[in-house]
Amino acid sequence: MIQNDTIIALATPSGVGAIAMIRLSGEDAITIVNSFFKSIKKDKSLLDQKTHTIHLGHIIDNGKVLDEVLVSVFKNPNSYTGENVIEISCHGSVFIQQEIIQLFLRNGCRMADNGEFTMRAFLNGKMDLSQAEAVADVIASNSEASHQMAIQQMRGGITNELKELRGQLLDFAALIELELDFSGEDVEFADRTKFRALVTKISTVLKRLIDSFAFGNAMKNGIPVAIIGEPNVGKSTLLNALLNEEKAIVSDIAGTTRDAIEDEVIINGVAFRFIDTAGIRETEDVVESIGIQKAYEKADKAQLVIFLVNSQKLITDSDTILEEIINIKDRFSNKRLLVIANKIDTTSDSEKERIKELIPNILLLSAKKKVGVDTLQSELTSLVNTGALSNNETIVTNSRHFEALNNALESIQSVENGIELDISSDLFAIDIRECLRYLGNITGEYDVDKDILGHIFSNFCIGK
Repeated sequence: MIQNDTIIALATPSGVGAIAMIRLSGEDAITIVNSFFKSIKKDKSLLDQKTHTIHLGHIIDNGKVLDEVLVSVFKNPNSYTGENVIEISCHGSVFIQQEIIQLFLRNGCRMADNGEFTMRAFLNGKMDLSQAEAVADVIASNSEASHQMAIQQMRGGITNELKELRGQLLDFAALIELELDFSGEDVEFADRTKFRALVTKISTVLKRLIDSFAFGNAMKNGIPVAIIGEPNVGKSTLLNALLNEEKAIVSDIAGTTRDAIEDEVIINGVAFRFIDTAGIRETEDVVESIGIQKAYEKADKAQLVIFLVNSQKLITDSDTILEEIINIKDRFSNKRLLVIANKIDTTSDSEKERIKELIPNILLLSAKKKVGVDTLQSELTSLVNTGALSNNETIVTNSRHFEALNNALESIQSVENGIELDISSDLFAIDIRECLRYLGNITGEYDVDKDILGHIFSNFCIGK
């Protein structure tokens, strides 16, 4: 929480590279660097330069040139942290990086903690807490979808969503608190009809944001897709085809896969986490039975389920397969289910038509020959509701925000019940304050515990 000192850190990845960038922030950042910087073209002081300017020169330690650098100057409050900030672009030698950092550590700087630059930006009012958390999500984003959600959040998505509603609730809270001061005179300052409408509106918004978390969290961490089916229908082969690598062992021997195998791949900008499971069948093998139980557990937790069947068996024993499909649909009725007939490279055109007659919406593919895999990938992305992303809607991806929204909803629902029962204002005034506190915790407008802040920013890299 101390902000009156100057911090320094490497802001680019550690190791050798073409260019490295070293960042300093603090009241004395410009003064410290100026003491060891000599401009190439003319003798000029960094202290006299305008903010947001770049200067070519050398970093010199006791007459020894450490490197030729570009120094970027950002003066408070017009900087990322709201403090004086210097960014030194030097050559990417590890030796040069450490020589420059050690020079400034000996002359008034200390090493920054994880996320301390962004924490200072938050503490200095350059961004709210939800935006600060989104910075880490932007850095960690590994797909177009996760990047888009993080950028939307960093630009104040959830803040803008709640700001007006929270302000209106604050106004009503003040009027209700005023009523309490005049409780003996039986006066009513807050219009109950308008207040009821506002509380209903807040409740609706909170429910929508809470409902978005399941989708947002999956998009952020990869949408889990379980591949299930009988032994030897080609589940491991399909996983390998989707990943485009030999991840799972493929064998003609039934029951080869005993444990769940997972890996992630990005399809059309969306991250999918595919899970290859043990073949589902009746067995007396103890180890295989455990694998089958795990297969069901993984499918229960997945958002999408692929049920793979053997196309030849679908022709020769259609009644059994159709019954299995019905059972799977019943078991996973709350999931999005794709039924796929694999090994179509062994079926004739007439047999393919027969399969489509039996199950009109079935997908036909050959995982071994990689026929139909593109169609499957397109189908998977079409099953994901990316409309919210396209419409730039606020999507909750942060579990801390999810918890605070649930608590706020519980409080506002207590207020709703109080209004319906026409109870005294003092009985639901506490719930209003609780709701405001939970909403304020999301953006940091209410005091946030130091331990919580420490946990949030500890997940950042040091230079950010």
